[in-house]
Amino acid sequence: MNQRIPSSSLPQQSVSERRAAGAVTARTGAGDRLRSWLGHHREMSREAWRRFFASPMSSGMTALVIAIALALPAALQLGLTNFQRAVAGWDGQPQISVFVHKRAKEAAVQSFAEELRANTLVAGVTYISPEEALAEFQQASGLGDALAGMDSNPLPAVLLVRPAGSDSAALEALATKLRESALTDSVVLDMAWVQRLAQLTELGRRLSLGLACLLALGVLLVVVNSIRLHIENRREEILVVKLVGATDAFVRRPFLYTGLCYGLAGGLIAWLLVSIGVWLLAGPVGGLANLYGSGFRLQGPGFTYFAGLAGGAALLGLSGAWMAVARHISAIQPR
Repeated sequence: MNQRIPSSSLPQQSVSERRAAGAVTARTGAGDRLRSWLGHHREMSREAWRRFFASPMSSGMTALVIAIALALPAALQLGLTNFQRAVAGWDGQPQISVFVHKRAKEAAVQSFAEELRANTLVAGVTYISPEEALAEFQQASGLGDALAGMDSNPLPAVLLVRPAGSDSAALEALATKLRESALTDSVVLDMAWVQRLAQLTELGRRLSLGLACLLALGVLLVVVNSIRLHIENRREEILVVKLVGATDAFVRRPFLYTGLCYGLAGGLIAWLLVSIGVWLLAGPVGGLANLYGSGFRLQGPGFTYFAGLAGGAALLGLSGAWMAVARHISAIQPR
């Protein structure tokens, strides 16, 4: 008669015996995964530079196209910065010229000037006597001999009022208040050239910004097309690594570093082009400034400018590469 043997009476295997009898599943720690991830990034960055220098003609042409596209807005922005430096020494504050009645007493005019200086809307007042105005006119016009024979001085005293602000409405209100004074003959608000200069500077800034956006789009298209060609050339390799279980992130990593290399190389060449241009123009610009009695010197692209240009170019290269791999890598799947 067969008897059923209870399972509790069967010999039990220990954990070590079960591990010795079969395969063991090991878990990879977070530290190991991080080291592996960083190691793959280092390997892919070195491989990207090796591939870049392995084909210097095609890589150099792509980097040169990127550099030219970046050098144009960069040179315009640098020129605008130098223009702002050149006009920074000029008196860009609007000025109000107050012509006093010729019959006004000098003491009354001086008292009026002191009242204006106490006004919070006025930053400063310069008094020009009729004699000083005549001497300045003789020197500027070259008619000193003709004016010396005149019996009386036809020029009035002038108060040059420098406002505390540059708001158009406030300046017009101050000029109207000055016209209401019994001592003033006429008031001239000289701010047209300041407005023209501000509008010209704003026009240059917007032009450089628009050109930079347009050419940045061109850089993205160049990088996208270059990375697409790289992907097509390595299609079989991508299929093989995907067959053994590689993820899309693993596959696109070398192409992202390739785009980064294109961007960095293009930024470096663009900085060199701008520096050469500044070096070529520095002499003529300095000579022209000396003729006008100015000590202005053309400022070249420094380290901060280089870092910004290289960083922006690298970001454009990385963005273009990401756009390319996001579209093409996922479409390559093993059957």
